[in-house]
Amino acid sequence: MKIAIAILSTVLAASAAAQLSAPVPQGTGPGVHSPNSPIAPLPQRGDVVPWSLLTSVQTKIERNKMLPVFGKEQLALNQRKQRVQGFMMPLEPGERQTHFLLTSVPMTCGFCTPGGPESMIEVRTKTPVKYTLDPITVEGNFAVLNDDPYGLYYRVTDAVAVK
Repeated sequence: MKIAIAILSTVLAASAAAQLSAPVPQGTGPGVHSPNSPIAPLPQRGDVVPWSLLTSVQTKIERNKMLPVFGKEQLALNQRKQRVQGFMMPLEPGERQTHFLLTSVPMTCGFCTPGGPESMIEVRTKTPVKYTLDPITVEGNFAVLNDDPYGLYYRVTDAVAVK
């Protein structure tokens, strides 16, 4: 029994070390849609802000914080009505949501973020939106956030669900 426990602990330690040395740490970057996911990736649409634009933001370290450095294209979205699509990541329990994150890829784990802050948009809706695993599209006032206390880069307020 002691040998089995020793082998198991060695395997777990090696697994943890391998995860720590991964080339792209979890929770950073645009997120990766697993080919094994039962959820289809986002369809290409011309009427929404593309995630490729949102996730191409650069970053800088200032006062022990990682801050976004937005390009002209990202800044042009600020304080304008925009339409975005993504996967709903609820912030509270419930079938209907008024405050949630919209992500570029679906969640694969209830405790893991699907990507970094550039792959998420905080959304506050006028009326509740039914939770779904399918992609949703919302339209509202888009904000580019330079130094959000929660580390987010984008927010949509007064949003409504659209087709």
